[in-house]
Amino acid sequence: MSPFSLNVSKIFRSSWNNFFEEVGATAQFAADFSKQLFFPPYETKETIKQCYEIGYRSFPLVAITSFIIGLVLTLQSRPTLIEFGAEAWLPSMVGISIIREIGPVITALICAGKIGSSIGAELGSMRVTEQIDAMEVSGTNPFKYIAVTRMIATTLMVPVLVVLGDAIALYGSYLAVNLKSTITLKLYFNQVFESSDFSDAIPSIIKSYFFGFAIGLTGCYKGYNSRKGTEGVGRSANSAVVVSSLLIFIIDLIAVQITEFLGLI
Repeated sequence: MSPFSLNVSKIFRSSWNNFFEEVGATAQFAADFSKQLFFPPYETKETIKQCYEIGYRSFPLVAITSFIIGLVLTLQSRPTLIEFGAEAWLPSMVGISIIREIGPVITALICAGKIGSSIGAELGSMRVTEQIDAMEVSGTNPFKYIAVTRMIATTLMVPVLVVLGDAIALYGSYLAVNLKSTITLKLYFNQVFESSDFSDAIPSIIKSYFFGFAIGLTGCYKGYNSRKGTEGVGRSANSAVVVSSLLIFIIDLIAVQITEFLGLI
C-alpha cells in the first residue's frame, strides 16, 4: 500500500473516531442534564431569565422571517394553482405547508443560528476566561446554573416561537392573497382551519420541543467544553450552529417517518 493510501486511511479512521467520541460525549452531556433536572437546587429565576432572553429577544427575527415566508410562498404558489384552476385552494395549501413543515423547520433553523451561536459563544467565553472554574471552586454547580437552565429555556421557548411564527406566516399569506383578489380575514382562516386538523398541528408542535432541546444541548455542550482560547470560542459558536441545524433536519426526518407510520399524514 502506498504512503498516500496509508495517510488517507489514517485520516479516515481518525475522523470516524472523533465523530463517535463526540457523539458519546454529547450523549453523556444529555444524560447529565437528565440527572440534574430533577434534583435540587432548582434555578428557577435563572431559567425564567433565560426564557426571556431566548424567547422574547428572538421573537422579532422570527416574526419578520415568518411574515416574509408566508408572503413569498403565497405569491410563488399562486401562478401554478391558477394554471390548474385551483386558486381557491391557495389558503388551504399554504396553511398545511406552514403548519406541518415550513413553520417549525424554518423557525428552528433561525433559532439555531441566533440562539445556538449565542449560547456557544457565551459559555465558551466563560470557559476560556475560567469563570466556570471559579464557580466550581466557590461551591456552585456551574452545570446546573449555566447549562441546565439554558437547555430548559430553549426546549420551552422554541415551540412557542413556532406557534407565533405560524400565525404570523399565515397572516402574511393572507395579505399576499389580497394583493390579487379580495378575501376577508375570517374567510381566509376558515379555509385554513377547515383543511387542517389536530393531526397536522400536534406532531409539528411535539417535534418543536425536540428542536429546542437539540439547539440547547448542542450550544451548551460546545460552549461548556470550549478550549484553545478565543479561537475556541469562535469555533464553538460556529459548530453549535452547524451541528444543531443538522440535528434539526435529522429530527424532522425521523418525525415525518413516525407520523407516516402512525397514519397521521
